[in-house]
Amino acid sequence: MTVSTVAAAAGVSTATVSRVMNGSTTVAPDMVQRVRAAAAELGYRPNAAAQGLARGRTGTLSVLVPDLANPYFHDVLKGVTAAAGRSGYRMLVADSEEDPDDELGLSHELLRQTDGLILCSPRMPRHDLLTLADDSHAVVCANRLAADIDLPAVTIDAHAGMTSLCHHLARLGHRRVVYLSGPERSWSNQERRHALDRAAAFGLDAVAVACGATMADGHAAIDAALDHDPTAIVAFNDIVAFGALARLRERGVDVPAQVSIAGFDDIPFAAYAAPAITTVRNPKELLGRRSWLLLARALAGERGLEPEVLPPQLIVRDSTAAARDRGNL
Repeated sequence: MTVSTVAAAAGVSTATVSRVMNGSTTVAPDMVQRVRAAAAELGYRPNAAAQGLARGRTGTLSVLVPDLANPYFHDVLKGVTAAAGRSGYRMLVADSEEDPDDELGLSHELLRQTDGLILCSPRMPRHDLLTLADDSHAVVCANRLAADIDLPAVTIDAHAGMTSLCHHLARLGHRRVVYLSGPERSWSNQERRHALDRAAAFGLDAVAVACGATMADGHAAIDAALDHDPTAIVAFNDIVAFGALARLRERGVDVPAQVSIAGFDDIPFAAYAAPAITTVRNPKELLGRRSWLLLARALAGERGLEPEVLPPQLIVRDSTAAARDRGNL
């Protein structure tokens, strides 16, 4: 079925059919009605890609995430999908597989195929972000602030979230805390470490142990963490906390009687772990929705958009309790 077939059935030119299908307001109402009636009778559906080319827009946005295996990003994507869908946009998703050096190339490839890009928790170095900002005005950063780089951003206040968690542990009597550190180039990881460094002001002695962002990373890091004789362990995210819990169980360490453990993000599974994980809830779907709204404003030509910072919430569950006496592990 082609435009020519519809044009012949409606008794108009192919140019008129194209204008009607593209929503032009320059066609007479009676002619619009004839074209739409003919298209409906023939079962004609316009080619979305061709319409996008004609309008200079594809009606598609892209989202680049560092790890699709992490449920955190599923909720962010749900938020983007819901908000963008109401504006008639569809979403293309790509996974950088935690490779910061691959993100810039993937970003350029996605921008060639879509109208705009949401970078979700990007790990790329600063100079790559600068390059991207110079190359396109249709890019939004979700969960990373980059000072003096003209990229709109929506973030979670990771520093405030970690500070609230540190206060919680200090009130329980914890002093020696090990942080299972996330990816080195993760902005949110850097913010959390800054908060831990400042936690010394209210009595916490925090030590960072290199870890990562996956369950396997959490499992592998526990032996090194226990060498510091902590009464509490804070994981970069809930996925890392799951791996840490498994290794603590293998070593016969009772959580929380001997060691408390906490995560970050509040993914859906955190409430159903054994024990249920104390964590910091990030408004993930809201992050996705707000990211799309910023991107829509950028696509409309707005510039100099101010970053938006969303508040986290401490969620206390069974995996944290009063600190044990040091040396009893």
